[in-house]
Amino acid sequence: MSRDNSADSESGLTRRHYVAGAGSLATVGIAGCSGGGDGGDGGDGSDGGDGGDGGSGDPVEALHGWTGGDGAAAAEALEEAFNEAHPDTGLNMNAIGGGGNQNLDAVVANRLQSDDPPGSFAGWPGPNLQRYEGVLGSVDDVWEENGFEDAMVDEAVELHQQGGSYRAVPLGSHRLNCLFYNVSVVEDAGIDVDSLNSPSALIDAFDTVASETDAVPMTHAMSGTWTTTQLWGAVMLGENGYQPYMDFLAGDGDEEAVRTAFETTAEMLENYISDDAASLNLTSSNTNIINGDAAFIHQGNWAAGAFRNAEDFEYEDDWGFKTFPGTEGMYTLHFDSFIYPANNPTPEASKTWEAFVGSPEAQIAFNQYKGSIPTRTDVSMEEFGPYLQETAEDFANAEYRPPNLQHGLGVPSETMTALNEVISSEFTGPYNVDAATTGFLDAVSN
Repeated sequence: MSRDNSADSESGLTRRHYVAGAGSLATVGIAGCSGGGDGGDGGDGSDGGDGGDGGSGDPVEALHGWTGGDGAAAAEALEEAFNEAHPDTGLNMNAIGGGGNQNLDAVVANRLQSDDPPGSFAGWPGPNLQRYEGVLGSVDDVWEENGFEDAMVDEAVELHQQGGSYRAVPLGSHRLNCLFYNVSVVEDAGIDVDSLNSPSALIDAFDTVASETDAVPMTHAMSGTWTTTQLWGAVMLGENGYQPYMDFLAGDGDEEAVRTAFETTAEMLENYISDDAASLNLTSSNTNIINGDAAFIHQGNWAAGAFRNAEDFEYEDDWGFKTFPGTEGMYTLHFDSFIYPANNPTPEASKTWEAFVGSPEAQIAFNQYKGSIPTRTDVSMEEFGPYLQETAEDFANAEYRPPNLQHGLGVPSETMTALNEVISSEFTGPYNVDAATTGFLDAVSN
C-alpha cells in the first residue's frame, strides 16, 4: 500500500497473487438459518432481501468485537467518522466482547438462526464466510458504485466474494507474523534483535533474557486457545517456510514439518512464559510489555495499536518490532471486514455503512488506532506513524502473503474450531507433541 496517491508506482507496490488452497477445504455453513438467500447469491443482489421497508429511518446496527485496548479506540474513531460523514443515517455500534471474536461469532450465529440479523457485523472474509453460506446478501452494487475493485488490494477483492457476489467490505489489514519487544528489557539483556533470524535464535534470546534480567522472556495469553494456535502458525512458517505452511492449510501437510513446529512451540511455552499465563488475556499480556515485565510477545499488529494508545510508550524508544524470526519477506495476511446479512432489517442504511467502511475516511480513522493498515491502495499513510508506515512498505514488498491460520483466511471455521480443540486438549500443559501433530493433520485433512 502506498503512502500517497502518487507513490504507487514508486513504492514497489505490487498486487501479488494470493493462493489460499481453499478449493480442497470443507464447506461449513449455517445455510438457511435466517431464511434468507437461496445458498447461491444470498438475495436478489440489490437490497439483500426485502427486510421490511428499510426506509423507516432506523439506525443500522453494526455488531463488532472491539471492546478494549486498541479496539475500543479504533471503533470509537470509526463511529465518529461515520456520524460526521452521514449525519442523516443512524448508527448503533453494538460491541460484543470476547477474545478472538468468539463471543461475537456466537451472537451473530444466534441472531441469524433466530431470523433477527443485524444490519452488518464485523468478521473475517475468505473461508470464514463459508459458515454463513446462504444467509448473506449481496453488496455488488456497493463495490461497483464506489470503485472498490480498483481501489482495493487484490487479496481483498478475491476474499470478499462468495457465490460470485461480494458479501462484505474490508476495513483494514492486520499482519500476523509479528514479534514485539520492550526496548529497555532487550537492551538490558544485550540482545541484538536484528540478528534473530530463526525460531531457534529466538529461543536463545529467551535464554539470555531469563539469565540477564528479571523479566519474563515471552508473555503469552492463554486464557483462550487461539493465541497458541496463532503462535504455532508463526513458528510453522518460521521453521519450515512458505510452501510447507500452505501445504498444511490445503490438507497436505508434512508430518515432520508439523511436528518440528510443535516441538519448538512446546519449548517456548514450557520454559519461557509466565506462571500466570493460563489466566492472562490479550490486554494483560500486552500490558506486560508496556510495563517492562516481559521482553517479547508474538501477536498480530493489533498489539501495536495497544502500544500506540498507551501513555508515554513510543515506538523505537520504548517498544520495537521484528518480523517473526524465519518469516522475513512474508506478510501473514488478515482482514477486518464488515459483512452484510440477507433479509437485512435496514438495507439502505446498511449499504450506506458498507460503502463508508471501504472509504478512505473510514480506513484512516479506524486503522491508525487499531494497529492495522488500509486495504485501499490510494490512502496516504501520513497520519499512521512510523511503525504502520513500515508495515505498509512491508506489505507492498512482501515476496509472499500467506493467509493467517487462526483468523479466517487460511481454513474454514469448522477446521479452525478443530485445531483449537486440539490445542485445548493436548497442548496447554503438558504439551503432547505427538497427539497435537496427529490432531492438526487430521483437522485439516477432514
